[in-house]
This record gives sequence, structure tokens and C-alpha cells, in this order.
Amino acid sequence: MIRHLPRTIVTALALTGALAACSADNRPVGRSAAPPASEYDLTAAREIISTSNEPAKQLFGHKSTASSQTPASWGFYSKGCLAGGAQLPETGPTWQAMRLSRNRNWGHPELIDYVKTLSAKAARQPGWAGLYVGDMSQPRGGPMLTGHASHQIGLDADIWMLPPSRLDLSRTERENLSSISTRRANGAYTNSNWTPQHHQVLKAAASDPRVARIFIFPGAKVKMCNDETGDKSWLRKVRPWYGHHYHFHVRLNCPPGLSGCTNQDPPPPGDGCEDAQQWVNNILNPPPPDPNAPAPQPRREIRLADLPQQCAAVLQSQ
Repeated sequence: MIRHLPRTIVTALALTGALAACSADNRPVGRSAAPPASEYDLTAAREIISTSNEPAKQLFGHKSTASSQTPASWGFYSKGCLAGGAQLPETGPTWQAMRLSRNRNWGHPELIDYVKTLSAKAARQPGWAGLYVGDMSQPRGGPMLTGHASHQIGLDADIWMLPPSRLDLSRTERENLSSISTRRANGAYTNSNWTPQHHQVLKAAASDPRVARIFIFPGAKVKMCNDETGDKSWLRKVRPWYGHHYHFHVRLNCPPGLSGCTNQDPPPPGDGCEDAQQWVNNILNPPPPDPNAPAPQPRREIRLADLPQQCAAVLQSQ
């Protein structure tokens, strides 16, 4: 396993001549502001990139702490990195971070605040002491050694479907306890584990204006569409996707003021309920395979050169 970059890369980072990281306005906006140019030596970054051939997941996956930089999300959710990441405390008044051995309870400060806020809302639901929080990001974001293709810029979080009954789990318990599945018929319907409280927690999660999308299995989206008796506009952000029955995946918009962060295109207009129903219909009655569909191509390993140049400086920051 690669735990350090080659000596040529370390030498390159000693180069002087700081350049602007991006053309963002330097005024703080909301909780964020453009990171100062002095934190990013792009001349050195280009040298690092040109001499690094290791998969980016090896470089980022072995960083155990955040970079000492102004918080910033660089790139896109599935191709980027995180500067100045904050760590969600392992235990709080209304949450516990799970699978601590993975060291993935990191994110942009906006995500940390969001998780804390949502957990307090979840704790108001009967039978819910708060939230069990799954994977967020690595300390410096970037591609992960295992698992997710996204979660790279500190703006994604997985929230377990298991309602927490207690928030004093030991580290060992957090490694061995499993969440619960809430789907049946391969995701066409919810099962008996699904409760009205799940609906309310998802509604609270999607109603926060910072949220871009929430991914969940199609049957849950259809269930919420059918059960919601009030305003359904929040359902627009809840998107059907494969898997996502042991947890739901929250994705935040890029924080204001960070032009180096790329948002996903907004969801289509409307509540998306018809689209979710079509997903369910296709599960129950799969369409015939397309004989002209191209064969799936193996996913290429992401290299440092595939990421924003600032990610090289994120790697080497103290």
C-alpha cells in the first residue's frame, strides 16, 4: 500500500510562487468563503500531478487527518477532494457515527452542521433517539479505498434506516451492529420495517434548503408519494436509485462562495412521483434488454491528474 508520495512530489511542494486557486470572490458568503490563494501553489501542484502515477484512492485513503486549509470542496461529488475538513464527533446528544474504523466521519463544516441539525429533528420522532450516521467522507475527501464512487468533496452522508434506541454504543458495537433493510420485492415496495417516522425523517432531511438530492430505493419514494397528505414539493429532492434500502444518501449543494465546487444539475421540475412509479413498474415488469446496448466498460482508476489541481496541495498540506 502507498502511504507517502514519492520524494519528487514532496520536493515539488517546496516550490514558491503561490497562484490563485480560482477566480472566486473572496468575500464570505453564508458559512463559506473562497479559500485564500496562498494555500494553493498550482505550480507545485502541476509538478506533483505529472510525477504521480498512483491511484488517487491510495493517496487519499491513507490520510488520517484533515488538511490545515480553509474549508473548501474542490471538484464534483465523484471526482474531487476536501480541504480543511471537519470531523463529526463520534458521539453527540442526538447522533452516533458508525463504523469508526473507516475514519469516514468527515465533511465540509456545512455537512457537519446539517447532520447535527437533522439528528436533532429525528430525535423528536417516537422511537428515534437521533441518528446513526454511516459514511460521510475521508479526512481529505477524494476517492475511497473501498465502496462509494461519490462522497469525495465532503458534501455526502449516509444515514442509517435503523432507528437508534440508544446512543451509548461502544466502538465494538458500532463495528458489528447492522442497519435494517426497508425494502421488499427488490425495491418495488417497503417492508414492515418502514414506519411513518421514516417518512418524517426523510421529509425533514429533504426540506433543508442546503440539500440537493436524497437517494433512496424506488419503493420508498412511491410510498412517501402515496402517504404524503400535505405539500409534496419536498419530494422533488428525493430521487429513486439502486440499493439505498439500508440507508438513505443525502447530498448537499455546494456551499455559497466556492466556485471550485461543481453542483449536480438540479432535479427535474415536479415532485418526481410519476418517475418513481415508473422505476417500480420496471422492477415488477422488467423491459426486455436492449440488444444494441454497448457492453459495460470496466471503471478506470481515478488518478491525481483526473482531479482538480488544488487536490495535490490538499494532499500535501500539514
